Amino acid sequence: MQTMKIGTETVPVLGMGTWHMGEMSPTRTQMEVQSLRYGLDHGLRVIDTAEMYGDGAAERVVGTAIQGYPRDQVYLISKFYPWNGTKAGVRKALTASLNRLGTDYLDLYLLHWRGKVPLAETIATLQELRKEGLIRQYGVSNFDVMDLQEALAVDGGQGVVANEVLYNMAARGIEYDLIPRQQLDKVALIGYSPYGSGAGLSIKLPQPLLELAADKHITGHQLMLAWALRSGQVLSIPKAGTPEHMAENVAAAEVTITATDDALISQYFPAPVAKEPLKVI
Repeated sequence: MQTMKIGTETVPVLGMGTWHMGEMSPTRTQMEVQSLRYGLDHGLRVIDTAEMYGDGAAERVVGTAIQGYPRDQVYLISKFYPWNGTKAGVRKALTASLNRLGTDYLDLYLLHWRGKVPLAETIATLQELRKEGLIRQYGVSNFDVMDLQEALAVDGGQGVVANEVLYNMAARGIEYDLIPRQQLDKVALIGYSPYGSGAGLSIKLPQPLLELAADKHITGHQLMLAWALRSGQVLSIPKAGTPEHMAENVAAAEVTITATDDALISQYFPAPVAKEPLKVI
């Protein structure tokens, strides 16, 4: 599997998302735990979660799933609400997340989206938490170019190592300016929802792309994921609620998207030719 850098850390380009985990029945939750463990047992390291997901329910699922695994085998990302971006708020949110996850540090801590708290205050606090060892690295989420440049410019902004944004076949706007800017600034790109919203049913593949997937002996969803991973410079974090779905994701990470494949896909999901507003889910 391809790898990429987040700051000084090398991780596989495929991670595991957790949005909506822990929000259903105990049986379903146990299946989600098994799914995450399947990923860890098959070469994945990154688990992305947030205090927002089920009001902490997803973090509890992750905390259960990682029990028994060496801590350095797991790369944990969590995110905090923008209104928790004050000096006291970030610390309180982090303490709660660490307790739910059952760990004493996060590998990456992200501001979930831009809020009213000054970025200078938020980032200064994140810098303190990193010095204290409570987080290893920090970054942002759902930031477009202007917001990201502002974050990088404040004191401690040089420590922003990642930006997590929506990226899939139907949401390619970031290719125009945000991706090149992040590459220039060495800010890793984490792409969420490679299948879109609506339980992965919002992106409808036309028949030629379904035929392309069939020719590769993969599903349409695997084609979407392989496409999102094609550059080797995007950490994609799809959620898989069952071990079977996780196995499909792991297999998709080994699928090659050729230049011919990419050109065909772009006929139906074209690359941007001008600046587009940042899409979010």
